[in-house]
Parts: sequence; C-alpha cells; structure tokens
Amino acid sequence: MLKISEFQAKDVVNVLDGKNLGQITDLELNVSLGRIDAIVVPGKVNAKFLGLFGNGNEIVIPWRNIVKIGRDVILVRLDETIMAPITDPENMNTNYRP
Repeated sequence: MLKISEFQAKDVVNVLDGKNLGQITDLELNVSLGRIDAIVVPGKVNAKFLGLFGNGNEIVIPWRNIVKIGRDVILVRLDETIMAPITDPENMNTNYRP
C-alpha cells in the first residue's frame, strides 16, 4: 500500500532519455472506477521554486506510461510528442490525453 504523500515525494524519470521530470504535482483520478488515470508533473524541470512559483505548464502522464514505481523514483516511458507541455488550455481539446 502506498500513500499519496509518499507517491508525490518520488522523482519521475523518463526511461527513454534519463531526464528527471520532477515530482508529481497532481493526480487525475477516476472516482467512479477508483483508480488513478494519470499523474501530472511540472512542464519544465526546475520550473518551480519549492513548489511555490511556476508558469502553469504541466505534463500529464497516463498511468499506462508508468513502467515501474520504485523506492525513490517512478520510471515512465515518454517520447517528445507527449512531453510537450500544455501552454494554452483554451485552444486544447480538454478531453484529449495522450
């Protein structure tokens, strides 16, 4: 069993290029099915100072892209097209998640 606070304290690392994407800032929950659909990390590495200041960009990582949840890190598989941060949500189809 893993608590949300423990889950959010782990670094998220892309296995394709070894980049540390940061720590989880949010979760997308499917309440009716009782599961996590996606994790959300900052759009730019080091874009936030102690989690207080940021530019609002984020990367939504579908649960199916999580390769392994380890003791200290969460390994994900993301290519460049998925990692493009959402910069203008008004012009995005809000139902689309890669």
